[in-house]
Amino acid sequence: MTTPEHQSPEPEPTKRPAGSAEPQEPQEPQYKDRIYRSLAGVVGGVLLLAIIGWLGIDAVVAGEGRTPWLSLATMLLLVPLVVAYTLRPAVYVNDDRLRVRNPFRVIVLPWGRVASLRSGFSNEVVDDSGTKYQLWALPVSLRARNRAARHEARVAAQAARRERGGRGGRGGDAGGRAGGGAGRGSGPGVPEAPRQAESDRAMAEMRELHEWRKDAEAAQGEVSVRWAYEIVGPAVAGAVLLAVLLGVG
Repeated sequence: MTTPEHQSPEPEPTKRPAGSAEPQEPQEPQYKDRIYRSLAGVVGGVLLLAIIGWLGIDAVVAGEGRTPWLSLATMLLLVPLVVAYTLRPAVYVNDDRLRVRNPFRVIVLPWGRVASLRSGFSNEVVDDSGTKYQLWALPVSLRARNRAARHEARVAAQAARRERGGRGGRGGDAGGRAGGGAGRGSGPGVPEAPRQAESDRAMAEMRELHEWRKDAEAAQGEVSVRWAYEIVGPAVAGAVLLAVLLGVG
């Protein structure tokens, strides 16, 4: 499941100059980034880190010989990798740019450089040079997508039954019964809102923002890609230390 974290707008206060009776024009509110991340990935990462920490610390404290050193090297290798693939992935969105934090890279794309946002077996953003970047924070769930499609099919079928009932001689009674079943919780005769998988909903929101802001002056610039050395460094060090310990053993 992907959960967007909406940040509250923080409007700048409007000041009135001394001796002036006319207030200034209110400034446009400044919005923080909207953050998309996988809730299932975060929960799974926390559980994995807890298991690695429990087993690793136990081996360091109670182990003998080379066991504590092997445990430390293994934790140094595994912890950054677990963080990279579970806790780290996120997509930050604002009016000017899209910032993609993947396991080992951070990609910043101004909206003016984004060519498209694609959804298939994975979610991707494509820049104007044709380079594709996968959105690790928005995994595609085919099960959730199929469930959403079945829900929309049921809503469409209920709407068709209400329409047929309204055209018949007993339109009020038939439409009321159909509406009561379909609009449960939202009033008789009111269809439920279309349901989408969380990742598909996030992609739809980003496509809408891209169409709105792609020609804005503030949304232009260069694409930047930075390697996450804070993840790569410890993982490589752990792998080298583990290989040395195993090689000399």
